[in-house]
This record gives sequence, structure tokens and C-alpha cells, in this order.
Amino acid sequence: MRVTLHNLSKTFNGRRAPVKALAPISLEIASGEFVSFIGPSGCGKSTLLRLIADQLVPTTGAIWLDGQSPTVRRAEKAIGWMAQNPALLPWATVRDNIRLPLRVNRRHTRSAPLPDTLLALTGLTEFADAYPGTLSGGMQQRVALARTLATGARLWLMDEPFAALDELTRETLTDEVLRLWNEVGATVLWVTHNITEAVRLSRRLVVLSARPGALRALIPVPLPYPRDATSADVVALERAVREALHA
Repeated sequence: MRVTLHNLSKTFNGRRAPVKALAPISLEIASGEFVSFIGPSGCGKSTLLRLIADQLVPTTGAIWLDGQSPTVRRAEKAIGWMAQNPALLPWATVRDNIRLPLRVNRRHTRSAPLPDTLLALTGLTEFADAYPGTLSGGMQQRVALARTLATGARLWLMDEPFAALDELTRETLTDEVLRLWNEVGATVLWVTHNITEAVRLSRRLVVLSARPGALRALIPVPLPYPRDATSADVVALERAVREALHA
């Protein structure tokens, strides 16, 4: 799904004065592209994803998703969302939480992995009949990831989805997300504070300034997959991101 942002900004009403969270941003993201947004805490990365997801109304500008508004695409169930809060149904089992998007959307395409496949992928097979309240925070995030991938959506919006997971599990799951992305051809917009993760995953990096978040740099990542985090090319790109962040 192609994503077009035109002069997009967001200002919130503060208790004493308006809070400008996001400066006007214009950006074109190609269909099937994997783009990571990186910047200081509070710079508007999550706000930007919420605007694209139709969870917030822009102060200025417009968003087009394959030529349609986020409201239309959200109604079509074309947007997959995963944030730091797993937002699981406490009365449903792990398997039923993963099945939920399929029941709501009433569609299952070849691009959407089967629930049992996702249980195995995220290390949850033995917890399939467990309830969220019996799981750790990290395990709940695994369920949320599996549920997001089960939607079969053409646009995946992912706000630091693996922040609660240990490093080994995080690396394993990011590799699986890359595999699924290659198979499905979805557009992925990924928010992270981890520069190495961003370089490993993305075809392009969007570097934002401190609040109000403004577009500071667009950094292409023309490296083949899989990427070795210790390679000279990856290290050089990480250095370029750090320089952009501190420019």
C-alpha cells in the first residue's frame, strides 16, 4: 500500500498552552516498502503512526493510503496495528486472541499465516489455551504480534513492538517479520529507538528531530537481506543515523 503524507502536522491542546507534537511533514512511501522512523523520545513518532492509523485527526495536511483516506482503509480492515500495549482480550485464550482479526474481517488470504503457524513462530504453542492474565508482559507482546500478522492487512503499523522482549527473541521475531513481509508484500512502518534494529530491517530510515518532530533526514538502506549487524556497511549506516540525530 502506497502511503502519502502531505504537510502533515499535529498539535494537542495542553492545559496551559497548545503542544506542538509534529511539525509539517511531507513524505511518499512506496507500496511494499519497509520504513523505520527513528528519533528522540517524544519527537512524535508514535503520533505519526496514530495519524496514519486514523486514531488521531491531523491539525494540518492530508494522508492518502493508495489514494484513499485512513478512515476508508481502516473500515476495509486494510491496516494492521501493533503498539507497546498488547491490548489483548482478557477473557479469550491466546489462540482466540490470534483468531480475532480473522473473525472480525471474515476473510483469510494466503498472505495471512494460520493461527497455529503463528503460535509456533512466536513460541506460544504450549500457551495456546492460556489466558493473557497468566502471561508475562513479554509473552503478551508475542500474542499481540501474532494477532497483527494474522490480519493479512496491506499496511502494518508497528510501534516498538518488541521493546518488552529479550534480545534473542527480538532478533528471531524481527527475522520472521522480514520473511513474512517478503512473502506478503505489505508496507511496513516501524517505530524504534534501536538504530541497529532499524538498519537491519529497513529499506529506508526516516530520522525525526526533537519535538516538534520534523523530517531531519531520509537515509536509504541499499543492502541485501539478511544483514549482518557487525558488517562495515551496517556500521557505516548506523553512524550516518547518529550523525543525523545529532545534527
